[in-house]
Amino acid sequence: MSTLSTLEANSLKGALEALLLVSSDPVSAPALAGALDIAPGECASLLAELKVEYEEANRGFQLREVAGGWRLFTHPAYHDVVEAYVLSWDTQKLSQAALETLAVIAYHQPVTREVVKGIRGVNSDGVIASLVDKGLVRELGRDPQRGQAIIYGTTNAFLEKFGLRSTRDLPDLEQFAPDEQSRQFIRERLSGRSIQSTLEEQAEDLDEERELLDTDVEDVEAVGSEESRATDDTAEDTHDED
Repeated sequence: MSTLSTLEANSLKGALEALLLVSSDPVSAPALAGALDIAPGECASLLAELKVEYEEANRGFQLREVAGGWRLFTHPAYHDVVEAYVLSWDTQKLSQAALETLAVIAYHQPVTREVVKGIRGVNSDGVIASLVDKGLVRELGRDPQRGQAIIYGTTNAFLEKFGLRSTRDLPDLEQFAPDEQSRQFIRERLSGRSIQSTLEEQAEDLDEERELLDTDVEDVEAVGSEESRATDDTAEDTHDED
């Protein structure tokens, strides 16, 4: 940053704005001066100039000196607009179920609801519908290999919300795991092998259910045949007696 000391005042002002934008708390003039390698007095003068420029330009934000430092604030004139917008964020917050479902879709797209259910272990249709409504997930088409099931993927709004340029920039989930057991869980639950295994298990369950249904039908038919024969035998016995 030392080269900034040779730049023009406007460039230094731009650097000050950048520092203020990333600061959540008031920053003192000496601290800002140290970051830019300029004299504290010069920094204080530049801050005062910025303050006046914002006021004269009727900008949507202000630069104020508070609590021993400088900080950017939204303009009081736009309080109602800002308040309504910030409060709307609460309705956009995602539940734990939504985050889990979104992660599955993001890391394995394109995916069907069956795949999501297989990984999470619970029906996720309602959660997926909610993510679609929020604009984070969209329908990509249908999977002809799975009975024309709808396949889902993430949207550009998803990338913007999480600060990604593309899905290739998705972080490795294992880096967030606190221990080896958690990393193993992630590898097993979010691996392609796990998905395939889950789908195979579901297919086996369906086959077993079909076999049971077929067996029940055969048993019913057998019972019906025996009852029919018994009825016929009874009728014949009655006829013989006559």
